[in-house]
Amino acid sequence: MNNDRNFLSNVVSEMKKVSWPTGKEVVNYTMIVVFTVIFFLFFFYAIDLGITYLIEVL
Repeated sequence: MNNDRNFLSNVVSEMKKVSWPTGKEVVNYTMIVVFTVIFFLFFFYAIDLGITYLIEVL
């Protein structure tokens, strides 16, 4: 039981050292992820259409 308390106190101690992002940073990072996902969605969709077209032509 002593190890559990020691572990939890260490977790709390380490969590106090974490530098959390601000709300504005979270929004910026989220937008970057969303735009990157959308870009790759269209990119791979275009590649898929091109490969499908090539297979149908041949």
